[in-house]
Amino acid sequence: MTIHERPFGRSLEDFVVGDIYRHWPGKTITEADDHLFCMITMNHHPLHTNDWFAARSVQGRNVVVGNLVYSVVLGMSVPDVSGSAIANLEVETLQHKHPTFHGDTIHAETRVLAVAESKSKPDRGVVTVETKAFNQDGKEVCYFRRRVMVWKRDAAPARERPYDGHDVWSE
Repeated sequence: MTIHERPFGRSLEDFVVGDIYRHWPGKTITEADDHLFCMITMNHHPLHTNDWFAARSVQGRNVVVGNLVYSVVLGMSVPDVSGSAIANLEVETLQHKHPTFHGDTIHAETRVLAVAESKSKPDRGVVTVETKAFNQDGKEVCYFRRRVMVWKRDAAPARERPYDGHDVWSE
């Protein structure tokens, strides 16, 4: 029998400058997703929630609020980039290159730009990455660059579950 652990995040030694992570799966952003996000964040701009208003806008229809697009794309990158990080340190730049509309499906990729060991704490380092998100037509809808503090492999906390130590498959 083999037990398979799902990779979730990486240690400093796993990051190589130039590597690209293609995040899976993509996400179709629905009108309900957009409206709920707008209400939770108190962004009541009618471009996102009012069909009549949006039909008269430059885009001619509702536009998904940019922070939702960014949040979805950031979330897509977590298993590949920051799932075991100590901290997200900085978003250096965030750009919305094309609008995202209700029903658009977003996919994303991240490229490693820099990897640096900490000078003050030998158990960690900082990784700089850039992420691009594309809609179903291949248009880039979101771009951001961020810095993430991650553990070195030998210092990373062990994965634990509340039932570790018990044989859950014997009956």
